[in-house]
Amino acid sequence: MAQNIFKGLGMALVTPFTSAGEVDYGALRRLIEYQLANGADFLCILCTTSETPCLTPEEKAEIKRLVVETNKGRVPVVVGCGGNNTRAVVRELQTGDFSGIDGVLSVCPYYNKPSQEGLYQHFKTISNASPLPVVLYNVPGRTGVNMKAETTVRLAEDCPNIVAIKEAGGSLEQVDDIIKHKPARFDVLSGDDALTFSMVASGAAGAISVIGNALPRQVSRMIRYEFRGEYEPARRIHHAFTELYSLLFVDGNPAGVKALLSEMGLIENCLRLPLVPTRITTRERMADILKQLTI
Repeated sequence: MAQNIFKGLGMALVTPFTSAGEVDYGALRRLIEYQLANGADFLCILCTTSETPCLTPEEKAEIKRLVVETNKGRVPVVVGCGGNNTRAVVRELQTGDFSGIDGVLSVCPYYNKPSQEGLYQHFKTISNASPLPVVLYNVPGRTGVNMKAETTVRLAEDCPNIVAIKEAGGSLEQVDDIIKHKPARFDVLSGDDALTFSMVASGAAGAISVIGNALPRQVSRMIRYEFRGEYEPARRIHHAFTELYSLLFVDGNPAGVKALLSEMGLIENCLRLPLVPTRITTRERMADILKQLTI
């Protein structure tokens, strides 16, 4: 059975764009180096925060190639591969180029709102087709359906290459239920920055983080403190980010974190429609918080 290698701080990598609306590959390379130098344990690419629905197939292929080339095997890489058409996902798994990729992140089907049995059969089919370990992704705020703890545990028990779940359901009770009943080889990862501290304290193996794009050193330190049982210094970092967690998502993701990264001089503050940059007031408040951070 496959073991989960995606632990600690995973980065939900943004896709930088130029002011002309093109993918800024130079900024992407610099961003990867910045994150790897400051505590990233693995990279999660072509997922929600990457604005993947607005990328062409050619851009996705080039982003994947550039990430693999820049990473040079330093940390594991998981790539988004999911959707609401099971056959299409299977076809991508069977025909896609996964050179240099260590796993796939597969989101719950959206829009068509399957039952729990439908979710189980969808992911079991994907598991059987995948040449790589699979990380499930539960994010009901985007998909319109919540994968319940018992469905997650059932998949973990029945599918040897399903190794983890990125859990962004917003329920610590559901997280506890999964952790309590899951197989030992299966891990839970936080998909919600505001809940990462609590989830890791409950037994999660880390996070796939949005805020980590901009502040990897601090988020990495928080998670590592918790792994060592040093909850007080971890809590101080978590509390320092409380307002920032909210501001990052108030105007949608990744608008908030792109504004923060732009404020830090790492990328341009550009998104692709239908997403637009965060409001000026939100950006100004985030800039003020950034200046005050002492952790």
